[in-house]
Amino acid sequence: MKTDRTLTAVLFLLCALTLFDGMGLIIKHLSSRYSAAELSTWRNTFGLIPSLVVLYASRDWHAKGRIWKLRQWRMALSRGLILTVAQFSFYLSLGFLTFATASTITYANSLFAVALAVPLLDEKVGWMRWSAVLVGFVGVVWIVRPGGDTFTPAALLPLGAAACYALVGVTARMLDDDVPTPLINLYSSVVALGGAVVLTLLTGGFTPIQYTSDMLLIIAMGGFGGTAVLLLIMAYRRAEQSNLAPFNYFGIPLAFVLGWVFFDEAPWGELFPGALLILVSGLLIVWRERQLRRN
Repeated sequence: MKTDRTLTAVLFLLCALTLFDGMGLIIKHLSSRYSAAELSTWRNTFGLIPSLVVLYASRDWHAKGRIWKLRQWRMALSRGLILTVAQFSFYLSLGFLTFATASTITYANSLFAVALAVPLLDEKVGWMRWSAVLVGFVGVVWIVRPGGDTFTPAALLPLGAAACYALVGVTARMLDDDVPTPLINLYSSVVALGGAVVLTLLTGGFTPIQYTSDMLLIIAMGGFGGTAVLLLIMAYRRAEQSNLAPFNYFGIPLAFVLGWVFFDEAPWGELFPGALLILVSGLLIVWRERQLRRN
């Protein structure tokens, strides 16, 4: 039944968001002892395991003869480099900002995705979606507060990450339709790992793992991130993106609750009403895209 598949997809998506936030909590906890580049390296190292699992479990990949080479391999590698910048920016921001603030700003990726779709995908964006982008932009400015007494340059890091994550998503739609999604994901993960290693070496090198508990947390961090990507792939294969997109914003209140529980953070003044404007703008974009598909 289509309804059952959609419900399963929603559950996969919610689990993925929870795991992503779990990964973020570990990164924030470890950021005082290890650099953002190091944590990105470890996340991608252990995250490769779920990526390989989902690739080998892909019927589409086996049906196409277990191909490894892509015709558009340059674009696939470029996506990995962009992902490297996105991860480094977001992980670095978690060491400076409250957990909920850093996470919420990254939800501006849907705004960047609409803007990038115009030049890269030649999409026609009407006044409704541009209005939604403007509302979301006001929400981001409200949280970042450029020029205000509470402004910190670190708030630009998750905003840059959001732009990069949006670019990764938009360029995925530029790849050939017959390329298995898990293979695209594996290319990005491998390049992101290489990029993170280079960044680590350029920013001081690796820090010896100080505690056994740190090693266990690092393994969990990579496992959470890799498994979350796997669940996202499974979710979007079971239901249309327009049906799942509203549930993406479950991550905003979840990040607030988790930041409060684990770090005793309650940044009401930082997030509201900016977070609500980002939420409203994202839902407006989703609603408009669904209307266009029906017409």
